[in-house]
This record gives sequence, structure tokens and C-alpha cells, in this order.
Amino acid sequence: MVGKNCFAIASDRRLGVQLQTIATDFQRIYKVHDRLFLGLSGLATDAQTLYQRLVFRHKLYQLREERDMKPETFANLVSAILYEKRSV
Repeated sequence: MVGKNCFAIASDRRLGVQLQTIATDFQRIYKVHDRLFLGLSGLATDAQTLYQRLVFRHKLYQLREERDMKPETFANLVSAILYEKRSV
């Protein structure tokens, strides 16, 4: 949902295995920097690993460029990381 100078992202916080609930406070929306957020679904360990890789690459970008990534650049980074891990 988007408005003037604002946005909203909704997500569930349930972590479960089939019908069993493990936790109800699991984070699925991650903050990359003040103006960039990432929502991940799927297997919890895969989401956390992907987030850690993206944060690492973002920090390298910050060190080299001395600025935060633009959303378009970050989207390309996500696309490249997901493409390199796809199964053939």
C-alpha cells in the first residue's frame, strides 16, 4: 500500500511446520537501510541466509560507493543472487 510520502507492508509473523506453530514473532520484513525494506517468504532458514547475503553485499557497496543502494540497484542484486542459486 502506498500513499504520499509513506507506504505500508503487511506480513504474518507465524513460523510453523505444517499445522504446528513454532513461533508467532518471526520477522519476514527486513530493513536494509532507512529507505529500503525487503519482504521474504518461504523456508525460514533460506530467507535468513538470503537476507544475510544481501546485507553483506549492500555493506560492500556502501564501502565502495560511499552511499546507500538505490532500490533499482538492490532489485538487480536480488535478481542476480537468486539466479545464481537456481537449480538447472
